[in-house]
Amino acid sequence: MESISQELLFLTEMAKGITAQFGDHCEVVVHDWSKPVESTIVAIENGHVTGRKIGDPGTNLGLEIMRGTSEGDNRHNYVTQTKDGRILRSTSMYVKNNAGTIIGAMCINFDITDLMVAEKTLQSLTASGLTPVRESFVSNVNDLLDTLIQEAQETVGKPPAAMTKEDKIKIIQLLDQKGAFLIKKSGEKVCSYLSISKFTLYSYLEESKVEDIEGGTGL
Repeated sequence: MESISQELLFLTEMAKGITAQFGDHCEVVVHDWSKPVESTIVAIENGHVTGRKIGDPGTNLGLEIMRGTSEGDNRHNYVTQTKDGRILRSTSMYVKNNAGTIIGAMCINFDITDLMVAEKTLQSLTASGLTPVRESFVSNVNDLLDTLIQEAQETVGKPPAAMTKEDKIKIIQLLDQKGAFLIKKSGEKVCSYLSISKFTLYSYLEESKVEDIEGGTGL
């Protein structure tokens, strides 16, 4: 396979089969990473689970892999949460071309909220051995950027008005590692948030990369 579009019919039918098997609480999403980051979803079944549709963006986890910050290993049976607080058990599987490059993903999100509040005997089927992962499901890529900025601020522990230059460099470093700058016009939003110019943003971004190299963490 060289592109998602070549096998989109097959992947769409597979998504339909999975949701037919597991019902309305199961969402299956197909992402094509040849599309802009703002609209990677090319097929989706039971989109009401996360409130998304075809043409919507992926999540922060996908951005990190596209950015190269995280390895593109398949992730199975992890727990995350929707914007409105529903609990999902998820699996993300990454599709590679013949050269081994990731070109897209198929993700399964099963809403286990009702099971988790059911009788105690069901708990072993829903929560046992699952590790919580912070993943943002959005229908607008700007909401995803807002989430990434909020997470970065929580890490630094200060509002922008109280941040030093070093704090702002750290914010920019965190956003870069999370793939935030893959989003169109993200630079403008970050500049406005930190009250800095575009020139300063680029300067801080370069400084953050130098710190990464000197610290041995890499990007």
